[in-house]
Amino acid sequence: MAPTQVKTEHSQLGTPQVRTTQTHHRSCHFCEAICGLIIEHDGHQVLSIKGDPEDPLSKGHICPKAIALRDFHHDPQRLRKPLVRDGKDWKEVSWQQAYCEVVLGLNRVRDKHGNHAVATYLGNPTVHSYGAMLFLPFLGRALASRNRYSATSVDQLPHHLVASLMYGHANLLPVPDIDRTMHMLILGANPVVSNGSMMTAPGMRDRLQGIQKRGGQVIVVDPKRTQTARLADAHHFINPGSDALLLAAILQVIFANGLESCPTRQPYIKHVQQLQEVVQAVTPEEAARATGIARHEIERIAIEFATAERAVCYGRFGVSTQAHGGVCQWLIHALNLITGNFDRPGGLMFPTPAVNLVGKKSTRKNFGRWQTRVRSLPEFDGQFPVAALAEEILTPGKGQIRALITHAGNPVLSTPNGRQLERALQDLEFMVCIDPYLNETTRHADIILPPACGLENDGYDLAFQALAVRNVAKYWPALFPPSQHARHDWQILQELSYRLHRPSGSLWKRLQGHIAKRIPRWLTPTRMLSLGLFLGPYASWRNGCHETVNLKNLKRQPHGIDLRALQPRMPDALRHPDRKVDAAPSVFCKRLAEIANASPQRVSTFPTEDVSGPPQFALISRRHLRGNNSWMHQFPTLIKGKPRCTIQMSPTDAKQLQFVDQQLLRVRSRVGEIDLPLELCVEIKPGVISIPHGYGHNRPGMRIPVAEANAGASINDLSDELLIDKLTGTAAFSGQFVTVESIPPIISL
Repeated sequence: MAPTQVKTEHSQLGTPQVRTTQTHHRSCHFCEAICGLIIEHDGHQVLSIKGDPEDPLSKGHICPKAIALRDFHHDPQRLRKPLVRDGKDWKEVSWQQAYCEVVLGLNRVRDKHGNHAVATYLGNPTVHSYGAMLFLPFLGRALASRNRYSATSVDQLPHHLVASLMYGHANLLPVPDIDRTMHMLILGANPVVSNGSMMTAPGMRDRLQGIQKRGGQVIVVDPKRTQTARLADAHHFINPGSDALLLAAILQVIFANGLESCPTRQPYIKHVQQLQEVVQAVTPEEAARATGIARHEIERIAIEFATAERAVCYGRFGVSTQAHGGVCQWLIHALNLITGNFDRPGGLMFPTPAVNLVGKKSTRKNFGRWQTRVRSLPEFDGQFPVAALAEEILTPGKGQIRALITHAGNPVLSTPNGRQLERALQDLEFMVCIDPYLNETTRHADIILPPACGLENDGYDLAFQALAVRNVAKYWPALFPPSQHARHDWQILQELSYRLHRPSGSLWKRLQGHIAKRIPRWLTPTRMLSLGLFLGPYASWRNGCHETVNLKNLKRQPHGIDLRALQPRMPDALRHPDRKVDAAPSVFCKRLAEIANASPQRVSTFPTEDVSGPPQFALISRRHLRGNNSWMHQFPTLIKGKPRCTIQMSPTDAKQLQFVDQQLLRVRSRVGEIDLPLELCVEIKPGVISIPHGYGHNRPGMRIPVAEANAGASINDLSDELLIDKLTGTAAFSGQFVTVESIPPIISL
């Protein structure tokens, strides 16, 4: 679009000042929806942000978070220069000095305690930076440490384990073909607010209503009547933590009625018989006792799903972050498999992204190759569960973590038992954070390296275009140049990798290391992206390619390129040597058998009455449209309005306990307590309370100006790091027991 000239306010001489208005196209990087944007600017200031109706994925949809891009870019609290701790204060230093301090500090720890004494933690925003994703492996190789942690194990590790064991690769992640399905069953997810998670689908309200307009149904199973449940055709309250029994019972009903269809229609699926045998032990009657959903309703859910013309089952945070999260995600995939709703339009399908993140080699064996030192939690695909990070720092002995590098993460607020991790960070010998803010985590660092952010970066969303419900490709240039002293995150990672690399071993390995040490100097993200596109499925040299996708073409099409609806890819997409889907991996079957043999009270984390103590509730989290995990709460555009960090409780429970709306209550768990106001909510199941995740910006020493009403308290000061999914090590946030009581009045003497 050609620049336009707009008259603005007059100068002192009466001559109108003229600024040039320009248009910039990009995608929002604040959440998984990656909505297309049109940004009007004058070269220095953002003037307006609107949805791009020509974006092939979002088609004009945006949410309030996109508007906050302007706040982020102009935020005076965002760091522009490296900070080094100076006693209790900070001082700005040059990048050269900062790099030297980092290398000296980390090498001091490595020399004294070994490479594994240095750990890394990667936060959620990392995946929105393709430069960081491409250059972080170089830093990992330079550090040569097994102690790697990330936000993946906070809530999505069950998805990756299922993908690895069933399909052969951790990144081979199918998504619901929501735009063509006729029946969608949703468990433990609120995609109207999240716009899909592990499923890139902006404008979910319109997409779900599209199912209904086609004559289909949307069914939601959740302990709370969420925004998604409100527009569904049916909503079923469930006791938190019992989803595994519900899903197993649904499968049992389908097998018992002969409604399975995969053996003939999908011959590339194996071990269906083993699946049938393991779910036989879970009857609808037993599931009804544990879940609180009536037997006839469980049977109806099963039969309607199995007989629908095109159906898909989807589950997210609520089923992933519980004691049986891995089993839940496996059974969700198994349900799609055995009803013939896998790899076909309207079912569960694999996207075909322009840059393929799935290698040729299977990752099935990348599970449990080594364990954490204290609790022996399993490694998966080179990472440990973050629930073990604090104890690995605090527990003395060989292999103790003594130094930490974080990238775009705030684990003090986003991982279990945040207070314990906060104490652990104070015990580190050295800590460096690559982050644009002084936050609850980075304030414990010795050095903070702030990268250029947001509108100062170009972009190509490697991760979420690979999870999109429609195949698309989009690249966007940087809108504004970074400030004079700024460095891009990939430049920071490149420099640290170069300086920290230590070739060792034989002469040949030393030579390889010497060469590898210099490779990053020649690479840039755009060169690596060009290579990825060249090797991808839409490259011009591939036979039968209907669309050529390369960086040059992407730059010429700022709205992005539409690469068609999802297409069947079986069995070629699979990475198991036999090119078959494993419907019943042994580790999942064994775990389900253990769950089936337990009593309903042990399977469900739903609390039972205990007259001897304070009333117990099952705790679930929630997400708001104006936030994303532990960040974005400092932006005026998003934090305005009434307080959103509250305890939601059923009026029935509140009346019984003589609580009143807006009363300040204290919630306690084994690991801590927090105080929050009560919000009466008729849409939550009695016996359950809900607190949003990501809050808690009221810790001492913070300089980010968050409105007191929305500072809130961190739900992760309650979450217990010892309550985990045994298979994956993912923290069991959903359904944890807590007590709620009135705060005693303060008596003045």
